[in-house]
Amino acid sequence: MKAMVLEEIRRAQLRDIDVPTEAGPGEVKIAMKAVGICGSDLHFYLHGHIGPFWVKEPMILGHEGAGQIAAVGEGVTNLKVGDRVCMEPGIPDWTSRASQLGLYNLDPAVRFWATPPVHGCLVPEIVHPANLTFKLPDGVSFQEGAFVEPLAVGMQAVSKAHILPGQVAVVLGAGTIGMMVALAALAAGVSKVIMTDVQQEKLKIAGGYENIIPVNVSEEKAIDRVKAETAGWGANVVFEASGSPRAFPGMFDLLCPGGCVVLVGMPPGAVEIDVVAAQIKEARIETVFRYANLYPNTIALLASGKVDVKPLISRTFPFEQSVEAFEFAAQGSPEVVKTQIVF
Repeated sequence: MKAMVLEEIRRAQLRDIDVPTEAGPGEVKIAMKAVGICGSDLHFYLHGHIGPFWVKEPMILGHEGAGQIAAVGEGVTNLKVGDRVCMEPGIPDWTSRASQLGLYNLDPAVRFWATPPVHGCLVPEIVHPANLTFKLPDGVSFQEGAFVEPLAVGMQAVSKAHILPGQVAVVLGAGTIGMMVALAALAAGVSKVIMTDVQQEKLKIAGGYENIIPVNVSEEKAIDRVKAETAGWGANVVFEASGSPRAFPGMFDLLCPGGCVVLVGMPPGAVEIDVVAAQIKEARIETVFRYANLYPNTIALLASGKVDVKPLISRTFPFEQSVEAFEFAAQGSPEVVKTQIVF
């Protein structure tokens, strides 16, 4: 089947590659309709690896997907041909200790789409476990359905923060994940989100949402705006969603006493954390690695209309132009939040 295959660094092509084509017991076959290009896809495309995950052989890219059921395997009763769906891309060992504890995202044996050596979903049809395939409500489009995966990361971050209604949040980084965190936090009840970045174009998009306050930290200190917005008390929760080492110095200064810092973005290497600054506020520090048990709630949130991801779809390419789509996304234009490929 023809797929978007990463051959080596900065070289991908649409070509035939062997992939499963029949749904086995407990599986479904899905005709893909929309796939978002994630930052991890671009990292593999541009650099060939993320941390310990190296691309050593040709690999199909893509893990943010939505599609339509084309066939169901034996024993599948919750889905039928024609259902519109999105898919959770990480397949754990359900018998592992992590999975039995409900932490299946932390299972060392998890097979995650487009993480070497596992193929992704930029292919016209894909076979996937039925229990990791979820119906999309009628009001949620395929392109919105492809946003469920990154939005679930935001939901995981918010769940770790234990937000209370009326609190104030800071999100460091206005990229896709930062936007997902901000929208999930607003849906969870924060009164406002102070979002920082250095790219004015992305901040302009963020500022188009009600109760998101954009702050360009190349022109204004984040601490000054946080103090002004909280009467000097500080934010209840700070989400680090940029992965930039420059975001860590002074991070705890933004936090109120007893507040929470949630680390969402992944820095390229070790970073320094001011332990004393955290201690004197008795700050709680949480970390996020993907998500677990959150797809149904994430889909329901999208369907409710409380989260609108449509303004974040910056450019759409047909599947036949997948290589051009990756080249476009790799340019890193500041006004681009999410590039998607549609079938």
